[in-house]
Amino acid sequence: MRDFVYYTPTEVAFGRESEDQIVPLLKKYGAGKVLIHYGGGSAVRSGLIPKIKVMLDSAGMPWVELGGVVPNPHLSLVYEGIELCKREGVDFILAVGGGSVIDSAKGIAYGIRYPGDVWDFFDGKAVPAASAPVGVVLTIPASGSEMSDSCVLTNTEKGQKRGCNSNFCRCRFAVMNPERTFTLPPYQTACGVTDIMMHSMERYFTPDSPMAITDALCEALIRDVRITGERLMSDPENYELRASIMWAGSLAHNGLTGCGARFDFGTHRLEHELSTLFGVAHGAGLAALWCHWAEYVMQVNPERFRSFAVRVMDVPDGPAAAQQGIEAMRAFYRRIGMPVSIPELIGRKATEEEISILADRCSRGGTFTVGNFKVLHREEMLDIYHKANE
Repeated sequence: MRDFVYYTPTEVAFGRESEDQIVPLLKKYGAGKVLIHYGGGSAVRSGLIPKIKVMLDSAGMPWVELGGVVPNPHLSLVYEGIELCKREGVDFILAVGGGSVIDSAKGIAYGIRYPGDVWDFFDGKAVPAASAPVGVVLTIPASGSEMSDSCVLTNTEKGQKRGCNSNFCRCRFAVMNPERTFTLPPYQTACGVTDIMMHSMERYFTPDSPMAITDALCEALIRDVRITGERLMSDPENYELRASIMWAGSLAHNGLTGCGARFDFGTHRLEHELSTLFGVAHGAGLAALWCHWAEYVMQVNPERFRSFAVRVMDVPDGPAAAQQGIEAMRAFYRRIGMPVSIPELIGRKATEEEISILADRCSRGGTFTVGNFKVLHREEMLDIYHKANE
């Protein structure tokens, strides 16, 4: 077990009536002029964006808006948001949507308080020293960005997807109404379930010996999301199931399930290049890679994989349990409609040139490693991409 600091300052308003807390929370955290930031038309068509505008108008709180966030959010829109906020005197960012919208909002919040290019933080040229405050009205449980210190953006000009982790960008509040997730399509729900599970799986597969209580929390969360997520496929408007998934999404990525251990996040790093190159959904990319990563690294600590199989995947204990746990996860992904290989993900095999591009980008030209359970260099990244491409 390693020493750790656990810091989760986000105030959560959860439940059917939680949206009534938007204005009180904005006032509590000092909002003057608000940027309402959102994605495509669903937040408008559902009536949520118009409802928020009416609430702000009734409270005499000025606002501007910026829609258009896409999956794997683009740096170009962040630049547009920074310019808009500086021009309009915005001092608070309200993200309405899922992880892509939240990360785009965080990028804008960083940029408002930084005199240089906000990409400096994602390119490793600078470290954040401030951020404008961000609040969230969550509509898609998946990324956990509403309670995490993480922000991931895509620079389409450079073909790079990069993350920046800093406590400065942690959201002041998160308003979470599970009813807003009833109409999510099955594929999007499955992508979210996959991402939620993976955030704690990346913490579970650690080179350290974590505390027993951390392990128990992590195992319980992943197992519950697996069972609940599969039930949601046939019962999408079940409030209790949706609520469980929404809350698990926050807990999976706010640091709780990794206290006392180093994280891996090798699969996440490998996937970032898939979603950048092929424009695929992040959760689907994770499903396409994880079993291949797991088989590649399992012998580093087969006992860890045995524990995962027995305690999380309900595999009977025995000599073959570790491999059977990976197979059980592969079967689970298939049952919820997730791909388990690159060809299933993109509809064809990736070319050798594309595989090389993935490894080059992930390793930053052979100068960068990923993962902690097993540290992966460029050649090992290539091996995993090739396995996933079979």
